[in-house]
Amino acid sequence: MKYARAIAFAALAGITIISAGCAVTRGQETAGSYVDDAAITTAVKAKFAADKTVAATAISVETLNGTVQLSGFAKSAAEKAQAESIARNTKNVRAVRNDIVIRP
Repeated sequence: MKYARAIAFAALAGITIISAGCAVTRGQETAGSYVDDAAITTAVKAKFAADKTVAATAISVETLNGTVQLSGFAKSAAEKAQAESIARNTKNVRAVRNDIVIRP
């Protein structure tokens, strides 16, 4: 099980780095802050994938200057709250904006 999690984390990290590129976006002062944000996004997504109560594929994660924005759909208020809790308890996260919509 640990091996599968390690592979999932590595895959998410690779995908995030490849899709993110090296460009610095508006509001970020340095490439270093961009890399930090990408690492936070990857860490949150990996924790979602490891958590059985959160549908990792239904929730999007974006990070800007340490603020994580969650969007997408949850099946219950408990899932939405768990996603927010996971994001808040991830290293280097300054704030969380939870825009997840609950779908019955």
